[in-house]
Amino acid sequence: MGPLSGVKIVELAGIGPGPFCAMLLADLGADVVRVDRMTQVDLGIDRGRQFSVLNRSRRSVSVDLKNSDGVETVLKLVEEADALIEGFRPGVTERLGLGPEECLARNPKLVYGRMTGWGQEGPLAHAAGHDINYIALTGALHAIGSADKPSPPLNLVGDFGGGGIYLAFGICAALLEAKTSGEGQVVDAAMTEGAASLMASIYGMHASGHWSDQREDNVLDGGSYYYGVYETSDGKFVSIGSIEGKFHDELLELTGLQGASTEERNDQSSWSEKKDRMAEVIKSKTRDEWDEIMLGSDVCYAPVLDLTEAPSHPHNAARGSFVEVDGVVQPAPAPRFSRTPGEVKMPPPSPGQHTAEVLTDWGFSVEDVEKLKEVGAVH
Repeated sequence: MGPLSGVKIVELAGIGPGPFCAMLLADLGADVVRVDRMTQVDLGIDRGRQFSVLNRSRRSVSVDLKNSDGVETVLKLVEEADALIEGFRPGVTERLGLGPEECLARNPKLVYGRMTGWGQEGPLAHAAGHDINYIALTGALHAIGSADKPSPPLNLVGDFGGGGIYLAFGICAALLEAKTSGEGQVVDAAMTEGAASLMASIYGMHASGHWSDQREDNVLDGGSYYYGVYETSDGKFVSIGSIEGKFHDELLELTGLQGASTEERNDQSSWSEKKDRMAEVIKSKTRDEWDEIMLGSDVCYAPVLDLTEAPSHPHNAARGSFVEVDGVVQPAPAPRFSRTPGEVKMPPPSPGQHTAEVLTDWGFSVEDVEKLKEVGAVH
């Protein structure tokens, strides 16, 4: 039983950061019900649902949100819920009759979590966008990449880091506050603001004059020779992060890099030349050979593993950092709890797989469910 056991959440099905937020909360014990649209019902022909990892750990009901009885069904679920998650463009849930006003009228203690890229208001609020656009607006994308151009860091910084995690954090904070006040509220999680928040330390260094707007000109962006990624003789890569003096001392000792000293490590005028020499040193051995020399040392070193290698690495295996669910290897729930651990409760459901089960669990009678089926409000 995870730490959120007993918390009930309604998730209006979406993509990306919304489902990621719901997965995090469900893995930690919350009873999250995913409301899928009727058009998503697969009628048993979907053979790939197990790969939709973001949908794991929760049950699915299928509701026609264009049917007034379907909307009323969701509102009745809201009456029993502690929180709701939605990730539509601003104004969509209002037009459906499921906006904050309607939901809080039914349940004044409800935490109404909203996930968007640009936020609920502002000049760009109604514009389409994706992760790459949201992080572009915050300075994060500009700071990441090679010297000649920015490079998108997958969709980790906006969708999941600045989006889903911040919404999960906001919902948990609002649930705690509601226990004291007895009142719900709206959590407006904008990926632009979450991504900007992730950049707090970089903005601090920039303001102090210790961070340049030029990429590969700073300690953490590949500018320094002692913090970066290097290719090995077998075409693989290793990561080195020897920032502090004692770690830099060990880096010099274990690599044998000549003409470098810990006292002069922040002399940026020498970084480029030392990076070239460090690259030559690292390329003189295979990745496995460097593992033998540096893995577990105070160099701050790790091999760069691909998605096939990472789950079976001895450290990850020892901690159970990855699990296999329905034949699919995937990250385990995080973080860990000593007394109330999280768990993957079930594989991703087919849309509508648990409609009758969920509705009866959440207070509908069997007769109510049958009537909703008859009028096409649920599947």
